[in-house]
Amino acid sequence: MSTAIPMSTVLFAFGLTAFAGLSTGIGSALAFFTKKTNTKFLAVSLGFSAGVMIYVSMIEIFVKARDSLSLAVGPTLGYWYTTLAFFGGIAVIGIIDKFVPSFENPHEYHRIEEMGPNGEAVMAGADAKNGALLRMGMFSALAIGIHNFPEGLATFTSAIQDPTLGISIAVAIAIHNIPEGIAVSVPIYFATGSRKKAFGYSFLSGLSEPVGALAGYLIFMRYFNDMVFGLLFASVAGIMVFISLDGLLPTAEKYGEHHHAIFGVIAGMAVMAVSLLLFA
Repeated sequence: MSTAIPMSTVLFAFGLTAFAGLSTGIGSALAFFTKKTNTKFLAVSLGFSAGVMIYVSMIEIFVKARDSLSLAVGPTLGYWYTTLAFFGGIAVIGIIDKFVPSFENPHEYHRIEEMGPNGEAVMAGADAKNGALLRMGMFSALAIGIHNFPEGLATFTSAIQDPTLGISIAVAIAIHNIPEGIAVSVPIYFATGSRKKAFGYSFLSGLSEPVGALAGYLIFMRYFNDMVFGLLFASVAGIMVFISLDGLLPTAEKYGEHHHAIFGVIAGMAVMAVSLLLFA
């Protein structure tokens, strides 16, 4: 039997998801209003985000998914379902990532310095041609939108289950989305010379997160029960682990030194652990 979810909880979850998704606009704004990338801060922040998401996925979300599925089908089968759903989530986001060309992938490395002091292209050769850059920026926005869809589902589902957990995940994903905003803004600004267009496309690329939340609500929440919740939550854990290992950590190391990224990971895990203990 499905369980009714209070509308106030649903709206809260949507609000968190929108905040996380639209933080791509923060990255775009940084690209326009700062002259230099603070690589050490960004590396630690991205590592922190990865630490939060890995810790909460393995320690909290996976366990709650297993408990929920155990209630639905029994402990042994519930553990099997949880594990399969976890790796199923990894497979889904992995397939999405596979079909995004590497030069248009939102995980590619970009710096604010690429904007140039007077808006001129710092890239050389064919890549600096307006048509190629515009295509790169547009496809980056599309790719980020595709990646953000399951992230929106992850944030929304977590916030529905536990508001405190949802806040932590929303902040982690928001940090993750900042360099993605830079990835969209840089080539579109080069191609068009318009800050407004660059910011607009960057902002729109983050809208797929609340769209993902809406899809999750319309598709799953109508039939929300222990089985649906457990499978969805375990898949979310897998998605978040993949994003952390495939996107956040490699990008953190490219922006800064190895130890900056690792210190960020440990700090993120520690903060997440303390927050879970305080609200246990």
